[in-house]
Amino acid sequence: MFVRDYMTRHPVMAEPSMSIVEAQGIMAEMQVRHLPVVETGKRLVGLVTRQTMRIPPTELASLNVWEITRFLSNLKLEDVMVKRANVVTTQSDVALEEAAQIMIANKVGCLPVLEDDVVIGIITEIDMMAQLADLLGGNVPGVRATIRMPNKKGELAKVTGAISSQGWGIYASGGVRTPKDPDHWDCVLKVRDVPKEDLLAVLKTIEGQEVIDVR
Repeated sequence: MFVRDYMTRHPVMAEPSMSIVEAQGIMAEMQVRHLPVVETGKRLVGLVTRQTMRIPPTELASLNVWEITRFLSNLKLEDVMVKRANVVTTQSDVALEEAAQIMIANKVGCLPVLEDDVVIGIITEIDMMAQLADLLGGNVPGVRATIRMPNKKGELAKVTGAISSQGWGIYASGGVRTPKDPDHWDCVLKVRDVPKEDLLAVLKTIEGQEVIDVR
């Protein structure tokens, strides 16, 4: 799973000279929350988001409604955008989990995807959430099970072996370290073509593991 597989290709972009009023209209129409700001050749020069286009109330407090309208209409994206040097970006061949870590570390909601400083795509937190849902089989019918297992070799094989021995198929899985318990992992599996009660009965026979949830 790489950024190139889940990014939005040819995203909506804007030029630095565009007014923020026009940009807000485009973002609303296209239902996007981030606009890469580019110059000739789609070279990235900045980034605007809904948050960066919010004008602090202190700047408008002394203005009347006509002055506020004129003030806003004169603002360009180059006045409010995050400048290129401060825009966090990624490349298309970066692993998806690495891109997610970059977003978490920098507390950003998107990463423009660049190739030689040219914008070829954008990946957002929504794209990441969609992939998480797919990874855990969120959109496919089946029985979802969460099993808590010791953090040691061979534990996952116990689960997959028990399920495959029944002729059932696993089509989605994921695992995370158990919160506040570094000695265990919580494994989530989506199993198809099996009654919930039958899956639960088989999982309960696995020694040393605990069935947390089946639904």
